[in-house]
Amino acid sequence: MRDRPENLTDHQLLDALRTFGIEATDPRYAPVGFGDHHWTVTDAAGSRWFLTVADLEHKEHCGVGAGPAERGLRSAMRTAAALRAERGLDFVVAPLVAPDGETVRPLDARYALSVFPWTDGDSGEFGEAFTEAERHTVLDRLAELHREPPPAATPALGAGLPAREGLEAALRETATPWTGGPFAEGTRGLLAEHGGELRRRLDELDAWVAGAEGAARVVTHGEPHSANVLRPRDAPERLLLVDWDTVGLAVPERDLWHVVRGPEDLDRYARTSGRTPDPVALAAYRQRWDLDDLSVYLGWFRAPHRATGDTEAAWEGLVEIVRRLASGPAVPYPSGT
Repeated sequence: MRDRPENLTDHQLLDALRTFGIEATDPRYAPVGFGDHHWTVTDAAGSRWFLTVADLEHKEHCGVGAGPAERGLRSAMRTAAALRAERGLDFVVAPLVAPDGETVRPLDARYALSVFPWTDGDSGEFGEAFTEAERHTVLDRLAELHREPPPAATPALGAGLPAREGLEAALRETATPWTGGPFAEGTRGLLAEHGGELRRRLDELDAWVAGAEGAARVVTHGEPHSANVLRPRDAPERLLLVDWDTVGLAVPERDLWHVVRGPEDLDRYARTSGRTPDPVALAAYRQRWDLDDLSVYLGWFRAPHRATGDTEAAWEGLVEIVRRLASGPAVPYPSGT
């Protein structure tokens, strides 16, 4: 996120770091990514660490509400740690495990910290296309992940929308003004204009979810797009996967739609994984992504909010999502992420 949380102090971060055995003095806010907050820190021995702080009140894919979100985040981080340490998947950028076995530390009732070893490398931007070589490598990484039996902590995920209730309420309540902040009325106007099309997209997703019950599920990353792929500077061809808070048991297409660009990619994945992807499921997850983001943004803009760099970026994303959903259902081979 671009904007540092106003109510978190360096003192809270440094106290939590000590429970991981890290003594540091100067955490520096890193305005990168979208959703979580990040800092970098160097400890007394000269080792560098990357800190991720989750806003548990806006972590619906881990759980709706701070308590369930913290429990879901712990399960996800334990899964990532097990995939790296126990299963030997060296492309997993896993969190540090504290001496007491924990991977997540609450900072207060709303925020929780995970710590990652620093990797000197570069990630892409959300929506940036992979090169052909990168796409093949990511597909091979996913095939390896999808072949792996799930660690005990792996969350089981439904294909429905975690924040569905809030989306339904927003679609119902467009007749009276919204007063949460500067983007509230614009959001209400978009939903009032395109509510019919958005409900059709929900109906399409519901039909697919009902028909997909019983499908085989695997360990999925959840968001293997370019922004979550790290290219180490000493070996950029390795391609590491970061941001495992979305890990969970689901159909393989939850991952594949981010990467696949045509039948050749599907054939490559089928050869390396032993699984034949379903183009309809690819399209369903593409559409689900937009509906899920829409649900999250509606939660922001129906609640009290201010105009900041983050809310302005969210507003731009919401407008784009509504227009894309209103234009019709997703196609079997998405052209971009």
